Amino acid sequence: MVLIRIPKPWQVIDQPVTAEAAFWGRRKFMKSMIGLGAIAAAAPLTACQASTQGKRDPLAGVQDLNAVANANFREGDRPITGRQLAATYNNFYEFGGTKSIWQNAQALPTNPWTLNVGGLVKNPTTYGLEDLLNFPLEERVYRFRCVEAWAMVVPWIGFPMSRILDAVEPSSDAKYVRFTSYYDSEVTKGPGLRSSFLPWPYTEGLRIEEMANDLAFFAVGAYGQTLPKQHGAPIRMVVPWKYGFKGAKSVVGIEFVAEQPATFWNTINGNEYKFESNVEPDVPHPRWSQATERLVGPGSEFSWEQQPTLLYNGYADYVADLYA
Repeated sequence: MVLIRIPKPWQVIDQPVTAEAAFWGRRKFMKSMIGLGAIAAAAPLTACQASTQGKRDPLAGVQDLNAVANANFREGDRPITGRQLAATYNNFYEFGGTKSIWQNAQALPTNPWTLNVGGLVKNPTTYGLEDLLNFPLEERVYRFRCVEAWAMVVPWIGFPMSRILDAVEPSSDAKYVRFTSYYDSEVTKGPGLRSSFLPWPYTEGLRIEEMANDLAFFAVGAYGQTLPKQHGAPIRMVVPWKYGFKGAKSVVGIEFVAEQPATFWNTINGNEYKFESNVEPDVPHPRWSQATERLVGPGSEFSWEQQPTLLYNGYADYVADLYA
């Protein structure tokens, strides 16, 4: 590892990309939907429109972070997505069903913050915001692949999930891990997403072997600074070989359990959103192919480059043995 003293590639806007050509028909999310069946059928196909409308700053409140660059994760074959674009093209269903939810997400309260870790562990622990930022931080440039078949490349800052594992010492009975996101119905007022049918709060899960994998990461920052709220501040999961919905945002709870936990999208529609949900080009979503993807372009302009999807999002060398 070396100290971060590298150019800021997310500030470069003249890298070649092709024009936007995908998802143009999905302009509204769950508009006039009624009931859980309609939500399950269309929820992840949210409007794919980035928006910077309004006067608020999508990067408001972020602060510089000191970290080291992990040379093993520099992602040299794809351009890094532009920082401003990444900050304004998001899924965060607690705050709405379109990609332009960054303004709504500014309502998320992030300080103080408490992360409770417990369950089948020897050392249950509660972390505050300062504790999370005091972990030895590193920068990792990871591919990000959405189940909707679009992709980004993001320079995350954080620490391996294995640090939490080592600290709490799970028992031999712990086979899975449940991650719970922040939820307050008076704060997270996503249009159409407050139905009593939906399994709030947002939860996700991993096998304990997946959490222990070298790739599994907790991000507390991106692009050299703390996370913007729409990225899941102050701490989110990053599991780059899985589809993006597996990366729970704004995590408040981690629980080690013996049985496979229920998760948000798997509960809504287990046929379309499997518990594992690894990136596999030969395994189509029931309603669209996963063989190709569109890379959200670098710089500040909304552009796309179509390319083949890679097995495990290009990380087969790290994770294939988990699924042998």
